[in-house]
Amino acid sequence: MFFRTTTTVLTAAALLSTGGLTASAAPAPQGGWQEIGDDIKSGVSGLAVTGSSSRHGGTRALVVRDNKKPGENRVARVDYRFGGGRAASAHVEALTWAGTPEPVDLEAIEAVPGTRDEYVALASRGLVYHLKATGSELQVLDTSPLPAIADGDDYESFALTSRHGKLGAVWADRGAGKKRPATVHAAPFSFNKYDEADFGAVSTARLRAPYPTGDVRHASDISVTPSGRLVISSASDAGDDGPFTSAVLDAGKLSVARSGKVRLTVAKSPAVVRKFKGVKIEAVECLPGSGGKALLGTDDENAGGSLNSAAVCGK
Repeated sequence: MFFRTTTTVLTAAALLSTGGLTASAAPAPQGGWQEIGDDIKSGVSGLAVTGSSSRHGGTRALVVRDNKKPGENRVARVDYRFGGGRAASAHVEALTWAGTPEPVDLEAIEAVPGTRDEYVALASRGLVYHLKATGSELQVLDTSPLPAIADGDDYESFALTSRHGKLGAVWADRGAGKKRPATVHAAPFSFNKYDEADFGAVSTARLRAPYPTGDVRHASDISVTPSGRLVISSASDAGDDGPFTSAVLDAGKLSVARSGKVRLTVAKSPAVVRKFKGVKIEAVECLPGSGGKALLGTDDENAGGSLNSAAVCGK
């Protein structure tokens, strides 16, 4: 059975059209953030860069949303043009979820290296979706659980890296406040003959974000640079109306040997690369060949979601 989603994001100054939504006229949050949705159903809980965008001369990405009710949008395609000499802009198109019932609380999505239009998405309770994008539809190829799920785990992050023709995966329980650090996991990764996600031996480490403090989610998303650096976002969430604050951390290393063995190193004292006030960053994707830039996405609850770019990934 196929389940179709037709929800499309509106901003305060944009109108719905058959071609999607152009949000360049919408009032953006402070600090160069480009709004791509203005309500609690249109935040960005994860993103995967899919290539360049001919529409804006910028970047094309898929974003996931942590919606839970039937008919609410789960995934959208965004054409994002960086700022600079001109104002940033974004064109948003809601995609249809097909092949399984709509997921509950999607928190991360990652393009599968070495494939065309294949992705891995992760729901907060640890369910992994293997997806294929075709036009305006996302087809579920299969689903499988994460390994090493513990009671109370709440996942917001997932990333893949490719070395020597082998894949490594890294993901984390987000943690909560002073008493619960994030638990970061890493493992060799592949798909079996049934298209299910297949994880090898799992390595585990703890992560405490030095910033923000208070109602902190120590790991709200993860990206891996081409050199293997772990770039992790952290965020403070005081409720649906905020206030919010976030940071991007230089948090360690992930390496994949020629044998396929994965090595995870998490810093005891992660370095704060940059702080972001007024937004809850839940998506970070380092952009290869960009001089260390990342595409960032926010889930600001009742205030919606926004995109921005920042040089936070280093070399």
